[in-house]
Amino acid sequence: EGWVEAMQEHNVPQWYIDSLAKIGYLFPKAHAVAYVMMAFRIAWFKVHRPLAFYATFFTVRAKAFDATFMCQGMDVCQKKMREIIAKDKDASAVEQDMLTTLEVCYEFYLRGFHFDTISIYDSDATAFKITENGLLPPFISVRGLGESAALDTVEKRKGKRFISVEEFSTCCNKLSKTHIEQLKALGSFAGMADTSQITLF
Repeated sequence: EGWVEAMQEHNVPQWYIDSLAKIGYLFPKAHAVAYVMMAFRIAWFKVHRPLAFYATFFTVRAKAFDATFMCQGMDVCQKKMREIIAKDKDASAVEQDMLTTLEVCYEFYLRGFHFDTISIYDSDATAFKITENGLLPPFISVRGLGESAALDTVEKRKGKRFISVEEFSTCCNKLSKTHIEQLKALGSFAGMADTSQITLF
């Protein structure tokens, strides 16, 4: 109360006073500058250090990252994007989040990069690692695999070499049967026997 009169006394233009009456919150200039500076930093990394940009983006948005669709190449990515877009307003919040991540994945593939196969020995629990012309996805990128199970797996595998899927599964016991099957489907156990049992005949 009394601010309008005070501004009129100081010859503040009427259009400015009318604008203030309509705006509930006036965005501070310094805040706007901080956003623009951040945008420039992100743009620089996207152009000059693209793998560092994508590694950070996917690590931050790992909850919306699903290796089943996103690590299988551009065509699988495109197909899933079309599925979600076709649902339009019926798409769930999870699917809408996934769509944003799929769009960035598609761009990632268009730039000639690739995702390495999730490694039971080298993948991190939660962060994407930069490899030669690509990224190594973390355990958390497996659908339904939570952070605590991923951290537990990384801790329990230290200094070990596994001779079978069964041995890995027994050692890293926070991973469910479903998680093991998904890792199998993604090629993480390529060349590894299912069981430690030796068949003589």
